[in-house]
Amino acid sequence: MKKALLLAAMIVTLVATGAFANGQSESSKPVVNLSFFTGKAETVAWMNSVIAKFNAANPGIQVTQEYQKDASNAVKVKFASGDVPDITATQVPQELIDQGLYTDLSNEPFWANILPSVKELCTDIKSGKQYMVATNVTTAGIFYNKTIFSELNLKPAYTWSGFVQNLETIKEKKPGVVPLFLGGKDSWTLGHLIEFLAHGIIKQQFGISGSRKAFIYNEQNELQFASPSGPMAVFARDLLELQQKGLINSDAVTATYDNQKNEFAAGKVGMISQGMWVLGDLLKINPDVKNWIGFSAFPAIENNTKPVTLSAEDSTYALPSASKHHAEAIAFLDYLFSPENQKSYSELLKEPSAFTNVNADWGPIKDQVAEALKVGVNIPFTPWPSGFSGDDAGRMVQELLIGQYKSPTDFAKAYADAWNKAWNSAHN
Repeated sequence: MKKALLLAAMIVTLVATGAFANGQSESSKPVVNLSFFTGKAETVAWMNSVIAKFNAANPGIQVTQEYQKDASNAVKVKFASGDVPDITATQVPQELIDQGLYTDLSNEPFWANILPSVKELCTDIKSGKQYMVATNVTTAGIFYNKTIFSELNLKPAYTWSGFVQNLETIKEKKPGVVPLFLGGKDSWTLGHLIEFLAHGIIKQQFGISGSRKAFIYNEQNELQFASPSGPMAVFARDLLELQQKGLINSDAVTATYDNQKNEFAAGKVGMISQGMWVLGDLLKINPDVKNWIGFSAFPAIENNTKPVTLSAEDSTYALPSASKHHAEAIAFLDYLFSPENQKSYSELLKEPSAFTNVNADWGPIKDQVAEALKVGVNIPFTPWPSGFSGDDAGRMVQELLIGQYKSPTDFAKAYADAWNKAWNSAHN
């Protein structure tokens, strides 16, 4: 009897020990901490809520979001210092792709649900592979106050002279209204002016593929950055014209992006240059904006060119190859890319989704956006060289507006020097 009891006790002990060991193995398995790095201010709160739900459903993976304002430059510092995030939601610099610092995502299943046009925009021009994935399609152009335009019998202008004339009419007939408001303290907003207006000349001249090659390989014979008659000098000349005529706000260099949104939403501004990402905030500030907001293409800033509208990939995600948690990062992206989450995200940003299985009511100006895309040339974002981002370009526009350059040609030469220095540094 004692032997039987002893044997039974041993069996129970072994089973219990085995069960405990198995349980211990599961419960003591190290939690994977994923760092998610972003520069998209509009989505921080929304992303934190998604992360909280993911973390609760996946106790073995804990995602933490880090936001930095100048994320395009900050992420390069992180790579250089070894503090590499597991997931980035920033620009993916060509130089870092060339150095093998990002993971090839070409074979991930989520591409089956993404628009082919967006996949093309996410494709590396050199290798033909995809090192980033975009969840949305964004457009940028001129937002305008339709009530003011109607009162003054104005229509969107697609030539520079017509655009200036509209601004002059607003200044003359509506003294309390700023014709064109710039939020230049946030330098990226001015960097976008270069991407859309100055670089827009290059992008329409050489097309999406040809211009991307010219930017990536720094083909200055095509880019003509330093030329007195090139796109940078033309841009500087036209922007200074607006400043000299008092057609932009006097505090264009110190006013913030928030100032721009608040003033426009209050009906105190005729026009702003922005993208669809601004629409959600405008509607939060003043829901009535939906009744009078208009959207049009950017005017052609040079003779013999066409108006342009940004039509590009937005909200891009990439996985640095230094991360040891690729599988867990993909698990989070799969969760983030669910139709439910992407519908919510699209409606938050007021931008169309890049996913074919997402049906979102993303905004009140769908028809106007569609019309703007038909007017002229649709252009993508600029592939900036590592070490010279849109924020950096915007800081040069700040300098232009405070009179640091003697002439548009001086600005163009300084811009070319800054671009070339960054490109050469990245390729040496």
